[in-house]
Amino acid sequence: MKEIVCKLLVIGAGPGGYVCAIRAGQLGLDTVIVEADKPGGTCLNVGCIPSKALIHAAEEFGATKQMLSGNNTMGIRVEGASIDLAKTISWKDGIVGRLNGGVSALLQKARVKIVHGRAAFRDGKTVEVETEVGIQVIRAETVVIATGSEPVELPALPFQGRVISSTEALSLAQLPRRLVVVGGGYIGLELGTAFAKLGSDVTVVEAMQQILPQYDADLVRPVARRLGELGVRVLTGAKAKGLSDDGNALSVETSQGQQQLLPADRILITVGRRPKIAGSGIEELDLDRTGPYLRIDDRCRTSMRGVYAIGDITGEPMLAHRAMAQGEMVAEIVAGKKRAWDKRCIPAICFTDPEIVTAGLSPDEARAQGYAIRVGQFPFSANGRAMTMLSEEGFVRVVARADTGLILGLQAVGAGVSELSAGFALAIEMGTRLEDLAGTIHAHPTRSEAVQEAALKALGHALHI
Repeated sequence: MKEIVCKLLVIGAGPGGYVCAIRAGQLGLDTVIVEADKPGGTCLNVGCIPSKALIHAAEEFGATKQMLSGNNTMGIRVEGASIDLAKTISWKDGIVGRLNGGVSALLQKARVKIVHGRAAFRDGKTVEVETEVGIQVIRAETVVIATGSEPVELPALPFQGRVISSTEALSLAQLPRRLVVVGGGYIGLELGTAFAKLGSDVTVVEAMQQILPQYDADLVRPVARRLGELGVRVLTGAKAKGLSDDGNALSVETSQGQQQLLPADRILITVGRRPKIAGSGIEELDLDRTGPYLRIDDRCRTSMRGVYAIGDITGEPMLAHRAMAQGEMVAEIVAGKKRAWDKRCIPAICFTDPEIVTAGLSPDEARAQGYAIRVGQFPFSANGRAMTMLSEEGFVRVVARADTGLILGLQAVGAGVSELSAGFALAIEMGTRLEDLAGTIHAHPTRSEAVQEAALKALGHALHI
């Protein structure tokens, strides 16, 4: 094949890679993007989008079953409820397919050349792509590495048979009667909660003393309470040791040091993700690392001139929206614009039941950085909209400097609070103070009123509590 020469080569068409390529194309850069699988990366194909589709289906089915119980306080009654999981998965796949096509169309609209295949570096400016019709050589002035991440496999529990990763969990055609989830982080609890609502008997095994260890106890408490209501068994301080002799159960060492067998039709491993670099030749490049991740500066430049890295391969937080922001910024830098990474906060969401959203600093993090703070917290049990939607669990919390009122962080736990994330991030990015947030008129009746009330509470005069 004839060698391709371009201004910008993007390796990986996940959220970071495809956004980088689209923006580069818009700016008139001669851009090529290489992807071995379908466009959209983990997020679109086997992560964010399909998991949220499954979570929504589980919520709808769970709500229907609640109406069957006769305990529905709204007076709604239904007769019979069942779910065809294969049809649910087909519906999910349809959404993914539509978005795949949308990404491809956007790349073409931006005049980006798409090369399908697996790329491997020959040197810092050249890659070889193994395509269906042979080896394609691509040489570029600038390269962006956006190869993403993949699930971590436990040595004692390799992915095979009944031991699965989140990828396989999102494509199951039959509901597992007994599901054991190893890892009580956001991925494990999102999927574990969904399967519990669909009807699986779910057990969560977490090595730390608290599920969702990245969040403070106040935010986690409503989630743990809801897991109990759903019948999910949670073992904290427990370690997965391997399969039983007959392969039908997971051997666990409990927090008391006892050995226990947990019968399981499926064992879902969700203990983290690692950079996806195998077979890419990245190992052969002289790139500085921070642990397993590529080290970058405030412009996403690696230690090699003309080579950038974005997204999960650069480490935490492994969030699609972070990768997208990095990709857009790098494209503009390559086009000659002056840009640098100066984000005050990157909002993070846990799509459990109830949801958790955080932006900026928690109270403990703010104190650890030496701030004297004011904290305002307002419960959804005092919010009219939450009451009318039978979702009074949770609260909104604001963290601000005690001297100036500058907002350092916003957190919430409750039904639908993921949609508050944009307002949280905007408030922090714009340098909002408590008085600004309290003085902004929030529409009634909405859950967002709890944000205003939390600010008022921090100022010492909440109106509705």
